[in-house]
Amino acid sequence: MSKLFTALKIRNVNIRNRIGMPPMCQYSAGNGYVSDWHLVHYGARAAGGAGLIIQEATAVVPEGRITPGDLGIWSDDHIPGLRKIVNFIEEYGSVPAIQLAHAGRKASCDLPWNGGKQLDLNKGGWLTKAPSDLPFSPGERKPDPLDIIEIEKIINSFKAAAERALKAGYRIIEIHSAHGYLLQEFMSPLSNCRTDEYGGSFENRIRLLLQVIQAVKTVWPEDNPLFVRISSTEWREGGWTLEDSTRLAAILMKAGVDLLDCSSGGNIHDAKIPFSPEYQVPFSEAVKKTGMPSAAVGLITTATQGEQILTENKADLVLYGRELLRNPYFPLYAARELGAEIKWPLQYLRSK
Repeated sequence: MSKLFTALKIRNVNIRNRIGMPPMCQYSAGNGYVSDWHLVHYGARAAGGAGLIIQEATAVVPEGRITPGDLGIWSDDHIPGLRKIVNFIEEYGSVPAIQLAHAGRKASCDLPWNGGKQLDLNKGGWLTKAPSDLPFSPGERKPDPLDIIEIEKIINSFKAAAERALKAGYRIIEIHSAHGYLLQEFMSPLSNCRTDEYGGSFENRIRLLLQVIQAVKTVWPEDNPLFVRISSTEWREGGWTLEDSTRLAAILMKAGVDLLDCSSGGNIHDAKIPFSPEYQVPFSEAVKKTGMPSAAVGLITTATQGEQILTENKADLVLYGRELLRNPYFPLYAARELGAEIKWPLQYLRSK
């Protein structure tokens, strides 16, 4: 029996197979609102057979957007559009998840197809916030260091976003603490130079993530899973390491986190990342060995890769990113290749 097409139960949520779509920004929203693009984009992957669909980084506050085109969940007015996505995903058998995010010092950027550079304040940009006044790359504005009152507001913003996610119908929340965005900026000794209770020691640098998790769990049902995405390493000496990640995994298990989504990099603009097929799988394997369930992601493109990762116990979920962008129906092809039976949309049965 195919491991890739074995169901996975986490808390009270059943995922029909181990193929997940990781969060990938579409930069197609206006003032945070869902567009027709989002409905078609996510709906196609649900119809295509993915077991889990994690919606792109969705900002908990307006200034937490990477670009003006990011989705938002800082207002109740966003809920109806988000609910349309949830309803369609569930109608076609997938589990809807949402990634809650704050971009920190990497906010206020132009759309990628316009170059992606930081926006000028007089051309639609805004002031960014971070643990310290260190810009992401040379030539960018220094972010404003967050004070304690502002940190408390951000924690409450994640909590309020989780309440809205529940009202919209999402079954899983993923907290974004990777890729150089705000929560990872606090975790990294390379971007966090604070001397208060949020800086310095490992315990202080992970404090904000733990407080966000605690706040979210006060409103998120016990039956619904909570994931966290991390950058397992920064690929830079003196930065966050895989050893830090496995240490964090044990702490997050006690905090009630159900799975770590193991990515890497993103916090250092000129880090040398050795891209190659499955280059991040050792991270999910190391995290899984701590007892924390994990998801593997990064240049995984074939059914046999996913099958082997699961067979060798290197992850619990396999997240196919760019492959699902290229082919929304990848799971249907993968099932055929691995000899697994998968439910097809009724409208497509004639092509089975």
